[in-house]
Amino acid sequence: EVQLVESGGGLVQAGGSLRLSCAASGFRFDDYAIGWFRQAPGKEREGVSCISSSDGITYYSDSVKGRFTISSDNAKNTVSLQMNSLKPEDTAVYYCVAGWACSVTDYPDDADYWGQGTQVTVSA
Repeated sequence: EVQLVESGGGLVQAGGSLRLSCAASGFRFDDYAIGWFRQAPGKEREGVSCISSSDGITYYSDSVKGRFTISSDNAKNTVSLQMNSLKPEDTAVYYCVAGWACSVTDYPDDADYWGQGTQVTVSA
Protein backbone atom coordinates (compact mmCIF):
# COMPACT_ATOMS: atom_id res chain seq x y z
CA GLU A 1 0.00 0.00 0.00
CA VAL A 2 1.34 3.43 -0.95
CA GLN A 3 1.47 5.88 1.90
CA LEU A 4 2.82 9.32 2.67
CA VAL A 5 2.42 10.01 6.36
CA GLU A 6 3.15 13.48 7.69
CA SER A 7 3.98 14.34 11.26
CA GLY A 8 5.35 17.25 13.27
CA GLY A 9 2.76 19.95 12.87
CA GLY A 10 1.48 21.96 15.80
CA LEU A 11 1.14 25.35 17.43
CA VAL A 12 4.14 27.62 17.84
CA GLN A 13 4.76 31.28 18.55
CA ALA A 14 6.13 33.58 15.89
CA GLY A 15 9.87 33.21 15.64
CA GLY A 16 9.74 29.59 16.72
CA SER A 17 10.55 26.37 14.89
CA LEU A 18 8.85 23.18 13.83
CA ARG A 19 10.07 20.14 11.96
CA LEU A 20 7.74 18.29 9.63
CA SER A 21 8.41 14.75 8.48
CA CYS A 22 6.97 12.77 5.58
CA ALA A 23 7.43 9.01 5.76
CA ALA A 24 6.96 7.24 2.43
CA SER A 25 6.17 3.60 1.82
CA GLY A 26 4.92 1.39 -0.97
CA PHE A 27 6.88 2.94 -3.84
CA ARG A 28 10.45 3.45 -5.01
CA PHE A 29 11.47 6.48 -3.00
CA ASP A 30 14.57 7.22 -5.09
CA ASP A 31 12.48 7.59 -8.25
CA TYR A 32 10.43 10.51 -7.00
CA ALA A 33 10.61 14.16 -6.16
CA ILE A 34 9.01 14.72 -2.78
CA GLY A 35 7.93 18.03 -1.41
CA TRP A 36 5.44 20.14 0.44
CA PHE A 37 2.72 22.53 -0.46
CA ARG A 38 0.46 24.38 1.92
CA GLN A 39 -3.04 25.73 1.96
CA ALA A 40 -4.43 28.31 4.34
CA PRO A 41 -8.16 28.98 4.72
CA GLY A 42 -9.43 31.18 1.88
CA LYS A 43 -6.10 31.12 0.08
CA GLU A 44 -4.73 29.26 -2.90
CA ARG A 45 -2.33 26.39 -2.60
CA GLU A 46 1.30 27.40 -2.40
CA GLY A 47 4.29 25.24 -3.25
CA VAL A 48 6.77 25.46 -0.38
CA SER A 49 9.74 23.18 -0.94
CA CYS A 50 10.83 20.04 -2.74
CA ILE A 51 13.75 17.67 -3.00
CA SER A 52 14.66 15.21 -5.71
CA SER A 53 15.40 11.96 -3.91
CA SER A 54 17.74 10.76 -6.67
CA ASP A 55 20.15 13.72 -6.79
CA GLY A 56 19.26 15.87 -3.79
CA ILE A 57 18.41 19.00 -5.77
CA THR A 58 16.18 21.26 -3.68
CA TYR A 59 13.63 23.96 -4.37
CA TYR A 60 12.19 26.65 -2.11
CA SER A 61 9.52 29.24 -2.64
CA ASP A 62 10.63 32.85 -2.16
CA SER A 63 8.38 33.13 0.88
CA VAL A 64 10.31 30.47 2.84
CA LYS A 65 13.80 30.69 1.35
CA GLY A 66 16.39 31.16 4.07
CA ARG A 67 14.00 30.00 6.80
CA PHE A 68 13.04 26.47 5.77
CA THR A 69 15.37 23.58 4.97
CA ILE A 70 14.31 20.36 3.28
CA SER A 71 16.28 17.14 3.60
CA SER A 72 15.93 13.51 2.61
CA ASP A 73 16.97 10.34 4.39
CA ASN A 74 16.83 7.74 1.65
CA ALA A 75 17.66 4.92 4.06
CA LYS A 76 14.50 5.72 6.03
CA ASN A 77 12.39 6.85 3.05
CA THR A 78 11.70 10.08 4.87
CA VAL A 79 11.72 13.73 3.86
CA SER A 80 11.90 16.40 6.54
CA LEU A 81 11.17 20.11 6.47
CA GLN A 82 12.87 22.16 9.16
CA MET A 83 10.95 25.41 9.58
CA ASN A 84 12.66 28.21 11.48
CA SER A 85 11.74 31.83 12.13
CA LEU A 86 8.10 30.98 11.65
CA LYS A 87 5.65 33.78 10.90
CA PRO A 88 1.87 33.93 11.35
CA GLU A 89 1.53 33.88 7.57
CA ASP A 90 3.08 30.39 7.57
CA THR A 91 -0.11 29.12 9.22
CA ALA A 92 -1.66 26.49 6.94
CA VAL A 93 -2.22 22.80 6.42
CA TYR A 94 0.99 21.38 5.00
CA TYR A 95 0.75 18.46 2.59
CA CYS A 96 3.50 16.12 1.48
CA VAL A 97 3.34 15.08 -2.18
CA ALA A 98 5.38 12.81 -4.42
CA GLY A 99 5.69 13.00 -8.16
CA TRP A 100 7.91 12.83 -11.19
CA ALA A 101 9.37 16.31 -10.68
CA CYS A 102 9.35 19.13 -8.16
CA SER A 103 6.70 20.92 -10.17
CA VAL A 104 4.17 18.79 -8.27
CA THR A 105 4.46 21.16 -5.32
CA ASP A 106 3.12 23.96 -7.52
CA TYR A 107 0.65 21.67 -9.31
CA PRO A 108 -0.27 19.09 -6.64
CA ASP A 109 -3.14 17.71 -8.67
CA ASP A 110 -0.43 16.22 -10.91
CA ALA A 111 1.21 14.42 -7.99
CA ASP A 112 1.17 10.65 -7.83
CA TYR A 113 0.74 10.54 -4.07
CA TRP A 114 -0.48 12.84 -1.31
CA GLY A 115 -0.24 12.72 2.44
CA GLN A 116 -3.14 13.50 4.72
CA GLY A 117 -1.87 16.93 5.72
CA THR A 118 -0.65 18.35 9.02
CA GLN A 119 -1.74 21.63 10.60
CA VAL A 120 0.84 24.29 11.36
CA THR A 121 -0.37 27.26 13.38
CA VAL A 122 1.88 30.20 14.18
CA SER A 123 0.59 32.68 16.72
CA ALA A 124 1.60 36.32 16.72
